[in-house]
Amino acid sequence: MEALDSSGVLARPDPVSVITGVVASATMTARPLDVAGAYEFTPKVFADNRGLFVAPFQEPGFVAALGHRLFPVAQMNYGRSNRGVIRGLHFTRTPPGSAKYVYCPQGRALDMVFDIRIGSPTFGQWDAVVLDGEDFRALYVPIGVGHAFMALEDHTLISYLTSTNYIPEDELGLLVFDPAMGLPLPADLEPVVSDRDRLAPSLEQARRQGILPDYAECLARERALLAEFRDGAP
Repeated sequence: MEALDSSGVLARPDPVSVITGVVASATMTARPLDVAGAYEFTPKVFADNRGLFVAPFQEPGFVAALGHRLFPVAQMNYGRSNRGVIRGLHFTRTPPGSAKYVYCPQGRALDMVFDIRIGSPTFGQWDAVVLDGEDFRALYVPIGVGHAFMALEDHTLISYLTSTNYIPEDELGLLVFDPAMGLPLPADLEPVVSDRDRLAPSLEQARRQGILPDYAECLARERALLAEFRDGAP
């Protein structure tokens, strides 16, 4: 695995610029990831002798970075994982597709996104960020992008908002260990995965099965979600 720098960003020998595209305000910094449409958000943490206060999601910062509001939230999920647990790589059949806004209120996790959208300009690329209960970074995962994380500590909590409700038959996955994807799983941790994730197809098998999302369809679904706001939905 490549090294993580002090800010929790995965160090790379030839990185895409982490300066270009950064949007900062007094209380939130947004950084585009190497997967088209995916963003990292770093909120300001207000700490004193009582504890701390932080807002992992801030609509003005989100709009400044992406140019639109967050999707209408359909569900909030919350899970606890012990050290070494891998969840993913998961994605939702498109349509309907599902976008996510993910953060870690406790513990530490290596969070990974992988572009599996056929026709995307970044198809086959990944990015990874350490999420933890100290800096409270959050990730926006667009519709159709694969998502996985590996807990780096016991009692790691991951919480995320989703644009659709959970429908088991629409939830799909890829083998996180697929060498063709080259995800940066830490070599010093014994992975713990579910049977479902262990038996998931490789990227090439999923392509042959025709289950990978189409980039144009994903963008259309995102536009449809935003139209709900324009049409007066709360």
